[in-house]
Amino acid sequence: MDSLCAANTAFALNLLRKLCENRNGQNLFFSPFSISSALSMVLSLKKAEDAHNGYQSLLSEINDPNTKYILRTANRLYGEKTFEFLSRRLTSCCAWEDSRKQINSWVEEMNEGKIRNLLAAGILNSLTRLVLVNAIYFKGNWAKQFDKERTEEVPFQINKQGTWVLLLRQPCAMMCRKAMFNMAYIWDLQTKILELPLCCNELSMIILSSRLERELTYEKLIDWLSPQAMECREVMVSLPRFKLEENYDLKPFLRSMGMLDAFDIGKADFSGISAGSELVLSEVVHKSFVEVNEEGTEAAAATAGVMMMRCIIPSFSSSAQQTSTILFCGRFCSP
Repeated sequence: MDSLCAANTAFALNLLRKLCENRNGQNLFFSPFSISSALSMVLSLKKAEDAHNGYQSLLSEINDPNTKYILRTANRLYGEKTFEFLSRRLTSCCAWEDSRKQINSWVEEMNEGKIRNLLAAGILNSLTRLVLVNAIYFKGNWAKQFDKERTEEVPFQINKQGTWVLLLRQPCAMMCRKAMFNMAYIWDLQTKILELPLCCNELSMIILSSRLERELTYEKLIDWLSPQAMECREVMVSLPRFKLEENYDLKPFLRSMGMLDAFDIGKADFSGISAGSELVLSEVVHKSFVEVNEEGTEAAAATAGVMMMRCIIPSFSSSAQQTSTILFCGRFCSP
């Protein structure tokens, strides 16, 4: 399971860098756990079983029934009724428009209504053979909550990168709290990392300066968050109260990260799913939601991978303390 946590964290940081490059100066939020969980279902049958077992072990450790937070996740596969699949753990589909609504309804139910219309109209068609779906939901309170009476509207500085750095100031509801927190100072980068514990210290929100975006790697993050680097000290924390809803077409980002063959009509190999060589991954879509307030954090996300029949016509070209795995990841830079 350690290798799974390491792989998921590395994937999270790589995707964060790609999104930051593409959406400079914009808010970001996604669940690398949801994306990697959904994509694990397109592995060969043996590898998929290993991945699923790893995710089940990870979730069993994170989601102890005695915890005071809610964390649930689930995968579903929706297969075209007449197509022959090797796995029988499928929900059969016939009319894809009806199935699209069914998938969206399941995701919405899993995520307490926070993720709606994951699959837009028209994304599924007569060539669609399989839809892989993951949904994840989390809700937990701070280990020690912020005092609502201390929250006040203050100017929030926005950095918009360009030829010049333009500093704008917009009003933002800022929560404040003075207490003992784990913090690390990265001397060579002259910036800080702060750990805000959730749910009786069972999980944490890790806050990093935007200066670290391009420096983030799995090895560096583990080093920065090590007990040797983190020191418990009294800190005055000012944290924005915010809500974000994001959606992404992940295909170009996954391709730029090296996931090429799965989307290539001539190279895709999903023989672990179907005995033939008819399938190709056509789309990976992701939606996410997060709300941070004085009580705690609520977050949700869903990922869908759409697989279709190969076609000759060239018209179409996805952190917990005990395990150190990243469930959700993002950047807040504008209220």
